[in-house]
Amino acid sequence: MSRAPLSAAAFAGLATTRPAPAAARLLASAVHARRLLLLKALLVRVHQHRRDVEAPVLLRFEEAWQLLERAERLRPAVVRDVLDYPTTGAWLAAALAEPVGPALDRHLVRLESVALAAALRSGLPLDLAVEAPDGLLSLPGEGRLRTGAVHLRVTARSGAARIRPEGRRAAATVLLRTDRHTGALVGTGGGWAGLRTLPESRARLDDLDPYRVPPGGVGSPARTAAEHGDTDHVAWAARWRAAQDLLARTDPVRGTEVRRAVRAVVPLTAHGPRSVGATLSAAPGAVLTSPPAGAPDLAETLVHEIHHSKLATLHALVPLYLPGRAVTHRVGWRQDPRPVAGVFQGAYAHLALTDLWRRAAGADGVPAPWRACAARQFDRIHDQVGEALTILLESDELTNAGREFAHQMKRHHASLGAAPRALG
Repeated sequence: MSRAPLSAAAFAGLATTRPAPAAARLLASAVHARRLLLLKALLVRVHQHRRDVEAPVLLRFEEAWQLLERAERLRPAVVRDVLDYPTTGAWLAAALAEPVGPALDRHLVRLESVALAAALRSGLPLDLAVEAPDGLLSLPGEGRLRTGAVHLRVTARSGAARIRPEGRRAAATVLLRTDRHTGALVGTGGGWAGLRTLPESRARLDDLDPYRVPPGGVGSPARTAAEHGDTDHVAWAARWRAAQDLLARTDPVRGTEVRRAVRAVVPLTAHGPRSVGATLSAAPGAVLTSPPAGAPDLAETLVHEIHHSKLATLHALVPLYLPGRAVTHRVGWRQDPRPVAGVFQGAYAHLALTDLWRRAAGADGVPAPWRACAARQFDRIHDQVGEALTILLESDELTNAGREFAHQMKRHHASLGAAPRALG
């Protein structure tokens, strides 16, 4: 697909971390273009190694591709939404990295779930057999069916779909309908668990998708995905609402950016009093986080992680630094030395936080403890960001675009000053 060029103004605006609708649209376009590229790369790889793929897997992959094409012809916006969902990117990255063999075959089966989610949401009439590996059928961005059967029959007509074990008409049936207002699938029946939508947003609380967290977890020590049965969905909705309210009172424009940019919040297992946040470069729009200590904790995590996603997307569009060098650097917010990519990512995410804290420290109508804490955080991190930007600007690992971006970041950093309490 064609993509609008990144203008100098949009590039400079992104460097400031301040929200800009035009830049957001361009990054969203870049995410979708990359998804299409990776999907085509997977198709090419399957065709190149078709003799090494199990025949039933190959047949289902090709049928799923055709189903996805049918849905795209009918409802292209729906298919785009399914392809752009964060876990679709995580799946594609995993499949493309897997050596040819049984493990790759297991990844290839996922295309059937992606195509089925798109077809059901598009309202396609269906009568087809699908696989549920290990008795689980996961529809990205929608939910999961846990069934004792591996082979399922899906029929759909007039906006309603039924899923039952293949060849067993009297067996328990799951009914799925498309919500007229949200476009999401709403299901009833034994074994079905749908994803919850977080209040006043399109973000899903995703505690079901098998690709939401890598197999080994994230971070060090590794944090694993919280299980659906252990997730307090009401508490997470309240946390999200409180964090959004705090952002709206502190920095309304940034609050709107977070609400629109986050597609999925993935609960991680709890570890310590404060939340631990993470993102996956292959899954922009997903924020992985353990339960936060309060609204400021979650608000900071959302801002921080969304800027990791923004920078990763921009770097894929316009490379900012060179790959794979062994030189590492010390930064104030980490104990371990970081490669230039980590310095860049950390400086960008913390620049967004210092911008937020500066505004919070002088904002009216926000809780006094939040103002005081924001001022302390600004004082602690502001100089550390400046030191990291100096490291970047002295490095020979940046591209010309990366050097210009770092210069723009430096200008915005200087504009924040060093005395947030002076703000009115």
